[in-house]
Amino acid sequence: MVTNARPVGPATENGEVDIEIKDSCIERVVPAGEGDLGVFDESQRFDADGRLVSPPLVEAHTHLYASLTAGLPRWNETGTLEEGWRLWNETREELTKTDYKRRAKKVAQWFAANGITRVRTHVDVNSGERALEGVEAMLEVRDELAGFVDLQIVAFPMGCLYTGGDSLIERMKRALDMGLDVVGGIPHREHVREDGVKHIRTVLDLAERYDCQADLHIDETDDPQSRYTGVLASETIKRGLGDRVTASHATALHSYPNAYADKLVRLIAESGLSVVTNPMANAVLQGRYDDFPRRRGHTRIEALREQGVPVGIGQDDIVDHFNGFGDGDPLKAAFVLVHYAHMNRQADASVIWNMLLEGNATVFGLDRYGIEAGNEGSLVVYDAQTSFDAIRTQPVRPLVLRDGTPIAHSERSSVIYPDEGPTTVDFSR
Repeated sequence: MVTNARPVGPATENGEVDIEIKDSCIERVVPAGEGDLGVFDESQRFDADGRLVSPPLVEAHTHLYASLTAGLPRWNETGTLEEGWRLWNETREELTKTDYKRRAKKVAQWFAANGITRVRTHVDVNSGERALEGVEAMLEVRDELAGFVDLQIVAFPMGCLYTGGDSLIERMKRALDMGLDVVGGIPHREHVREDGVKHIRTVLDLAERYDCQADLHIDETDDPQSRYTGVLASETIKRGLGDRVTASHATALHSYPNAYADKLVRLIAESGLSVVTNPMANAVLQGRYDDFPRRRGHTRIEALREQGVPVGIGQDDIVDHFNGFGDGDPLKAAFVLVHYAHMNRQADASVIWNMLLEGNATVFGLDRYGIEAGNEGSLVVYDAQTSFDAIRTQPVRPLVLRDGTPIAHSERSSVIYPDEGPTTVDFSR
């Protein structure tokens, strides 16, 4: 039982609540003080003391297989996407199944400590037979972490499907046959537009064949002539795939002429696509061809949301060749986004949280999600009293519950020494 908690969202304005969890599910959510304390012994009660609480977090876009490889064999000296690709192509030839598992599990622990209990991770299938070692490793990690951090694994081609024969397409099929959950794609990596269009159709063919979701890295470029998201939306409509398809990145949308961008946003809304923006990675990878002014590396979030498109927030690269930063905390991604997407108004905090919670849950495909009776008994408590302050400070998580069982807790205490003596600083207002 969690008492005196402030749920993220409108309920926060209505005061604190008590949340009762039985048999792994939320049984009741009642005003603070009305919970049945007698049903729970002291070891089963946690006093949130007015702090913020949310449903469990979902990571909508990351690459666990490549995490913690930054600096191997050397650092990305230019900071560019292109050098990141080259470094990964070198590094993956040296990695073993044990390497993949060790790094993935370590970052999964970071995720859990930050309140994430579900992760959509891509895995590279583009390095010949050795690619299947990474697939096998991620499948084993998925099994070993089940019930702690659940993985949804994407077969990511990470290159051209239509250059050099059909071997990569066949490896994608083999990876899906092995049990991967989602089919991925990256059409803008193809050499010519015609192949990029075929790339999209092939990915959706596989989604239909394997009855699974599709999640494509798409238009992750500043090039206003890269226009594959419209093809994806159109194909999704024709096939009736609706909410089974995600467009990740879509950063070229920020470079399109407004007339075309408006048309595309409406098409995306009609198609049922979800979109994931990855603030930390694209903040450093985009705009590299610009002198001044330098464009910002995110999609048109406001326009998409105005049309009802579900938009999530991903962390993408964590200490790898594309971005050497990251610690698995989605609130840091949110913190970056509020600054460079001009979402720094107090009212924007609820929008950011909607993206982190409902947006990411939609991408993952969750049906019942939220702090409501009947939903899973999983919660995250933050050492902050408002949703705005949680983004501002990215506080520790004093409690992370999964199906009614604690899986993580964190503490932070900072002490300063002014003339009047030691004073604890909590960063609240």
